[in-house]
Amino acid sequence: MNISVPFTAEKAKQLKAGDVVTISGVIYTARDAAHKRMLEEYDKTGKFPFDVENQIVYYAGPAPAKPEQPIGSVGPTTSYRMDAYSPRLLHFGLRGMIGKGTRNKEVVEAMKACHGVYFGATGGAGALLANHVEKAEVVSYEDLGAEAIRKLVVKDFPVIVIIDSYGNNLYETEPLKYKRG
Repeated sequence: MNISVPFTAEKAKQLKAGDVVTISGVIYTARDAAHKRMLEEYDKTGKFPFDVENQIVYYAGPAPAKPEQPIGSVGPTTSYRMDAYSPRLLHFGLRGMIGKGTRNKEVVEAMKACHGVYFGATGGAGALLANHVEKAEVVSYEDLGAEAIRKLVVKDFPVIVIIDSYGNNLYETEPLKYKRG
């Protein structure tokens, strides 16, 4: 299934944990330093560096681009480092998050309340994922280097729904299938 951005609540509610999805359109990269700064900036100014409503944030710090390429390797980072910030961003309308690893209970509850989705990208495959990025530009916090917020134009970016907007979580359901009784 291919989804496009803006990623609305209606689109999010159609996805189920385990769905294999490709994303096309604009997504933003942001890691923990950028998340912290974004919310501090919002508290001071009432504005974010980009409109978070119905957007997808990719937890990644891309490597520098090689000549004639829009971006270098762009693999996912561990998502729990954004858990302190994610519930608040979800309440501001953030709809999707891409990363790797588990999320805490507060994030899952905020996803259910706000119709958010947590997508997993394959760790260790950053060079392959970069092939799905058509354009990349820094939009804010250039001083953070790899952790600056980047606007990526992606085409058929491959992910899997790890936690859907109903709270169904592959990290909880899948291990049960392989437990010996």
